Amino acid sequence: MKQRIPIQRRIRAGKDFATVLPALLFLGLFVYYPVVQVVRISFTNWNLINDNYSYVGLKNWVWLFQGSGTKYLINSFKVTALFTLGELSITIIGGMIFAVILNRITTSFSVMRALIFLPKYIAMSSAAVVFIWILNTQNGILNFLLAQFGKAPVNWLGDKNRALFSILMLTGWRTVGYGMMIYIAAMRGISKNYYEAASIDGATKWQQFTQITIPILSPTTLFLFVTTFISAMKVFQSVDVMTAGGPYRSTEVIVYMIYKYAMEDFRMDRASTIAVVFFLVLLAITAATMKISNKRVNYDA
Repeated sequence: MKQRIPIQRRIRAGKDFATVLPALLFLGLFVYYPVVQVVRISFTNWNLINDNYSYVGLKNWVWLFQGSGTKYLINSFKVTALFTLGELSITIIGGMIFAVILNRITTSFSVMRALIFLPKYIAMSSAAVVFIWILNTQNGILNFLLAQFGKAPVNWLGDKNRALFSILMLTGWRTVGYGMMIYIAAMRGISKNYYEAASIDGATKWQQFTQITIPILSPTTLFLFVTTFISAMKVFQSVDVMTAGGPYRSTEVIVYMIYKYAMEDFRMDRASTIAVVFFLVLLAITAATMKISNKRVNYDA
């Protein structure tokens, strides 16, 4: 005989569901519904200039993977990958270096930490405008300093071989302090007993750092890697303000490519197709990272 659920449990379950219903509605309206719409639009020929559109099947997908869009997609993924690798290196490696150097409880070290972390609170668009002036070929302060050492002016933003590096200057200036503060907070939680025992066994400072600090900080490193990776892959503002994807598409990251097709060429169909591919790539890489890291990250401490 089927057991009936008591009325009190049904009421409690209904109340629990009612508490999460607003969040579910919010996610459905502002997250899942737009995702479904983007996928749907990728199968149309929607041009923002015209109100009418029709379904064209895989035409946009053929254009992206077998037509003229292929080389632009490959170029944008390459640029995005290089930028992401640069930001990951600056945030994780640079952040850990600064954390080790400035992990002292004194007023002077607190001031230095604050000065390094402060750029994180500056709006990207405002910081990008300042860096345009700093990197200006004729009147920029960076070229002025180089001239004091007899160096010729450098076209930081107009040279396709230097433009992406110039944007990374801005990115590193804003993110290295964030990585530093996250690592310092994690280092403060490491028990001193580990280092005392290692010192008794004759371990050097470098051995303590590589054998104790880095392994225990692996969950923190994973957190920084995933969050920084997603943030770097979605970079847009700095590219839009400083180079607009140029010169010669040398800084045209994926998000800017999507923006250009949607808002400059008015091709929502092609922009949606690229957006779907970008979403799937992000999802696959993030899932793979989490799966691999679960076997190598140490949570014992």
